[in-house]
Amino acid sequence: MEGAAVRHRTVEANGISMHVAEAGGEGAEGNSRPAVLFLHGFPELWYSWRHQLEHLAARGYRCVAPDLRGYGDTTAPPEVSSYSAFHVVGDVVGLLDALCLDKEPGVAEKEFSPANARYIVRQILCSRFTSEADGGKKPEVDDDSPLPPWLTEADVDHFASAFERTGFTGGINYYRNMDRNWDLAAPWADAKVRVPTKFIVGDGDLTYQYPGIKDYIHKGGFKADVPLLEDVVVIPGAGHFIQQEKADEVSKHIYDFISKF
Repeated sequence: MEGAAVRHRTVEANGISMHVAEAGGEGAEGNSRPAVLFLHGFPELWYSWRHQLEHLAARGYRCVAPDLRGYGDTTAPPEVSSYSAFHVVGDVVGLLDALCLDKEPGVAEKEFSPANARYIVRQILCSRFTSEADGGKKPEVDDDSPLPPWLTEADVDHFASAFERTGFTGGINYYRNMDRNWDLAAPWADAKVRVPTKFIVGDGDLTYQYPGIKDYIHKGGFKADVPLLEDVVVIPGAGHFIQQEKADEVSKHIYDFISKF
């Protein structure tokens, strides 16, 4: 990644070893700005946020992007039961504690307390598996088809080599826990998300096209569940991997949002 230098290290958190990429930390006036935690989804790595790390680090933010459990250079526990949503939350809380973000010198503690985690940027990426309804057939792929403009051969090599090292344990085991996650989260079924939120989606994202989703997002349902929702941004010409497809635009939206706090 050009521009801001990325630092890599391994952090022990919640009983596993987490690979963490970091960039930035000091503002132009020498005062530390709040940290931004970037969490990737399926089938991603810390690398998916490389453009945002560069953009925000250049503006004085400390950017932290881990590989989640089962991905990249982070521990991949063999048990399927070790990939529930609660494990991920525990990993993130453990990571914040291990990095001492609530005790960072020169920064008000409230900015980093988990109870005031305004600066967590969360992106959940999902993928559609071949199902029985598809006849179990794999789609035909043209190996000579050109890459999209936002993805280079170097990017493909980075993802491929990381997935080869881990056997891509994480992605499969997360999906095997989907029903279990619903059961575990049942006590919070009616809970509201009460942190300042900005939602960014591409108009070509398949998940945005699901029946009922647009009505939910734009006609009050989303706002009812996320009372502090401040903005919904739909980016034309973008698909599912929006932070890579429209890197500059997404980076600016994130900066505009977090710079207010």
